[in-house]
Amino acid sequence: MIKTVLFDLGGVIINIDRDRSVNAFENLGLKDASSYLDCYKQKGFFLELEDGRLDAGGFCTELSRLCGKTITCEQASQAWLSIITEVPLERLSFLKALRKQYRVCLLSNTNPFIMDWAANPDFCGTGSSLYKFFDHLFLSYRMQCVKPDPVIFEKVLATLNDKPGEILFIDDGPANIKAGQDLGMLTYMPVNGTNWIPDVQKILANSVTNRNRSE
Repeated sequence: MIKTVLFDLGGVIINIDRDRSVNAFENLGLKDASSYLDCYKQKGFFLELEDGRLDAGGFCTELSRLCGKTITCEQASQAWLSIITEVPLERLSFLKALRKQYRVCLLSNTNPFIMDWAANPDFCGTGSSLYKFFDHLFLSYRMQCVKPDPVIFEKVLATLNDKPGEILFIDDGPANIKAGQDLGMLTYMPVNGTNWIPDVQKILANSVTNRNRSE
C-alpha cells in the first residue's frame, strides 16, 4: 500500500534545460561549465554546493576564481535559475489533490540559489511557494548528501518511518531510480517536459486495486 509519493524537483515538478544554464555560466566566464553541470548530479564545486560543503558565498568565491573576475551571488543565481524553463501549474494542482490521500514529499539534489527562488511566495505565479505543495522537503544541501547515494534515501526512510514498499518514488534520473529500487521503493521515471500525471494516477489506482484484492 502506497502511503507516500516522493517527487524529484527538476525534470519532474519543473521543466529544465541544462544547456541554458551551461551557456549562462560560460557567459560569466566559466569555460568548462559543461564539465560541472549535469541534469542529475553535479561535479566539482557545483557538487560541493549541492551536498552542503559550500554555501552560496563559497560557491561565488570559487566561481569568481575560476572565471578570473568577481562574480556576484546575483549573477550566480541568474545562471542557476536559467536552467528552469517552466513550472506547469497542472502539476502543482495534482500535488494538492494527492495530499488529500497521500503524504507528498520532495527529494531533490538542489542548492540555495534554486531554493531561494522556490521559497518565494509567488514562485509559480499563484501566490504560493514550493513549500506549500509538500508535506516535507528533503533537500540535498541541507542533508549534506546527494542522490543516488543510498545514505540520502536511508535518511528519508528514517524521517518518514515508512517501509520502502510504501513509497512511490518519482525521478527522471536512471541512477536515482535504481537506487530507490534497490531499497525496495516503487518507482516511476518520467521524461523531462512530458505529462506524467496520467501514468502516476494509474500506478496509484493499481496500488489501491491490488490492496483491495489482498484484503
